[in-house]
This record gives sequence, C-alpha cells and structure tokens, in this order.
Amino acid sequence: MSARVEICGVNTSTLPKLSHKESIELLNRIHAGDKFAREEFLMANMRLVLSIVQRFGGKKESVDDIFQVGFIGLIKAMENFDTSLNLRFSTYAVPMIIGEIRRFLRDSSAVRVSRSIRDTAYKVLQTRQQIETDSNSEASLDDIAAAMNIPVSDVVYAMDAISDPVSLFDPVYHDGNETVMIMDQISDVKNSDEKWITGVSISEAMTKLSERERKILLLRFYEGKTQIEVSEEIGISQAQVSRLEKNAISLLKKNMN
Repeated sequence: MSARVEICGVNTSTLPKLSHKESIELLNRIHAGDKFAREEFLMANMRLVLSIVQRFGGKKESVDDIFQVGFIGLIKAMENFDTSLNLRFSTYAVPMIIGEIRRFLRDSSAVRVSRSIRDTAYKVLQTRQQIETDSNSEASLDDIAAAMNIPVSDVVYAMDAISDPVSLFDPVYHDGNETVMIMDQISDVKNSDEKWITGVSISEAMTKLSERERKILLLRFYEGKTQIEVSEEIGISQAQVSRLEKNAISLLKKNMN
C-alpha cells in the first residue's frame, strides 16, 4: 500500500506515474494541440513539483503559493521541452521549476536598504557620470572612490545594496529551442544543479522500492550500518539482507535511467 502524503491539498498516492516513453508520447500529443494529453501530463508530473516545493518548506511564504508558482514552471517546461533530444523531462523541468520559485521568493522579499547607503549610492552614480563626462572614458571604482574621498569598499557596498538580486536560474538567452541560464555560464563543481536533479531522481526511484528494501538502503547507506547490524535490526539473515540490498540497488539504477 503506497504511503499517503498530502501537500497543498494533494494526496500524492493518487497521482499517476509515467514512464519515459509515455512522457514523450504525451508531450508529442500536447505539442500537436491535444488538451486531454496536456491535463494528463500535468497531473502525472505534479509529484515532481511537490518534491521540489518541500525543499522550500522553511520559507515564510504560503506553501500553496510556492506550489502554484512551481506549477507555472512545470507548464513552461512542458511547453518548451524538445522531445527530439535524448533527455528525461525531469532533467529539463527541475531547473525551470526551481527558477520560478526562486524568482517568486526573491520578488516577495522586502530587502530594506538604509537611507545613508542609498545616499552614498546616489552620489556614486553622480560622480561616475561626472568623471565619464569629463574624461570621455569609463570610470573605475578607484577613480570614483578617490573623487569622493571614501574607500573603494564603500563604493562597492553602496552599489551592491541598490542592485536587483538575480537568480542563477534567470535566463540570459532563449531562441525558442534552447534556454541558457546564468548557472550555465559559471562553474561550481562542489554545488552543482546536477546534485539537485540527482536528489529528486533518487527520491522518485526510492518510492518504487518495497518498504523493506527502502529501510535496508537507509540503514546501510544513510546510517552506515553493516549488513549484520541491519539483519539484527530487521530480523532476517545477513544473506537475505545482501540479496535485498543488491536487488534494491539494481532497481534504483533501472528507475533512474
């Protein structure tokens, strides 16, 4: 019996599941104008949005609001996904959904900048304009700081304070087929988006295992217990633990491909 998890009024145990092949078939029908396929696809992928929404559970904004924004990201991903590429839909959709949610949270936050910093920033802008007018060249931070007789760090801090924050998922280029985001222009081997996607994929794959298989994997790889310790806790032999563990890992790999 599947576990009943309710988020934003949606019982996740009742949501349908689609294979990669079924997803591509529905997407092709959607792009051809099939409204019924559109509803079926969105309902089946609601679990993907819910799994991402849970990552933002600590935010003060309503979970329902975050879910609705994430659903918009899902719709955008559905409409722009290229089925001719050898790519799973979730791999493309996750950054889109996260991007929509992050933009919503960014726009909803009330970041207040003190009056003194705003005044400094305004004077920096005036000074920069004056320098560039007089010299007919771009003013450097050092030039501005020297003209205002303040440290360069104060110039940087003031300008940063009045700059609009951007998300790594903000698009910088879109030609109708491909979207390039800010995150695509930078490199971070330690904190990459692939880790987010892998986490979502593992969570989805884990739901397809039996309760005993999930428990064995959690005890073995999250709590670091040996097969003998797991066998004692669950009440089965070490050989059975080994067999179930290998089977669970094999199923995880299959469901994540």
